[in-house]
Amino acid sequence: MKRDDWRPVPISHRDPAALRLTPVDAYVLSRIDGVTSVADLALISGMPAESLQTILERLAREGAIEQSPAVSDVPRAAGTLRAPAQEPPAAEAASSPTTEGATHRQLFETKLHPLEEGERERLAVMAEEPELSAFCFDPTPRVIRAVLENPKMGLPHARLIAAHHGNAVGLDALGEKAALLQDTEVQRLLLRNPQSPAPMLQRLLSRRRLAEVYQTTQSRDLPERNRRTALDALRRRFAETASEERVELILRTEGRALAALAGLSLDAKAAGLLCSRTLTSVLLVENLARWPSTPPPMIAHLLKQPMVLRMPQLRTALKRHPNCPASVK
Repeated sequence: MKRDDWRPVPISHRDPAALRLTPVDAYVLSRIDGVTSVADLALISGMPAESLQTILERLAREGAIEQSPAVSDVPRAAGTLRAPAQEPPAAEAASSPTTEGATHRQLFETKLHPLEEGERERLAVMAEEPELSAFCFDPTPRVIRAVLENPKMGLPHARLIAAHHGNAVGLDALGEKAALLQDTEVQRLLLRNPQSPAPMLQRLLSRRRLAEVYQTTQSRDLPERNRRTALDALRRRFAETASEERVELILRTEGRALAALAGLSLDAKAAGLLCSRTLTSVLLVENLARWPSTPPPMIAHLLKQPMVLRMPQLRTALKRHPNCPASVK
């Protein structure tokens, strides 16, 4: 078995927290499912093959994954005689672009892309590896839909499509597969894909808590278009979600999220929940003082906080707020 064909299997009874793993090790381990090959792991993670192989060997030593099976192309120990490598027949070499080190993208470009679109669509429905993964790089939505109909299609292929397909129609076809959209890696890759349809991203974000949606709006990994979609989702969700979740967002971000919520307001229950707390974050009070929609009862409550009583600049900022009650000015 070649290294690229190995499908590492996690050892489920081992607790990852008990292992000596770096953050990168833990990330790679989280992508191992017993189905994804080393070649696909390299594509998904963006790591060089050599670095990924080193991590996999370390995970195996730690007992996080099963040991690699015997690899036919690993050099033997020093001093052992080796048979000279034989060149493949010329005809076989010409017809097989999947030589050692070739990627699925290369296979698609060299062998599959030259075919007519209809032929690629026909083949994609019944393809097996490595052609099935190679078809995930097809730019044509019809072929991507055929891949999604292939009975051997699974999460590794969904991740490849989410990461590399550049047509909104094809990505929308992926979005129709609810089971595939539950995968957090598929979601992450779709959010990073600049061609992902906004309605599909809205559906993905509608399942997340407000604080997670806010983090998405701040991610540097997302294209600007998708960050704007996340911002729209944040504002819509804030206007519709439960009071407790609104309060969680404000507290967890120390009010930073309020800058994205101009024109929206807090309901009486959310204001009451905030007023039931003793607030000790200067940044939170500053952000509430800047937010035009901070309700009058909240302003009055903030002015009574011990921290605010000790800091004249905070009192001044709150008293200048347009919603500051006249009775406390």
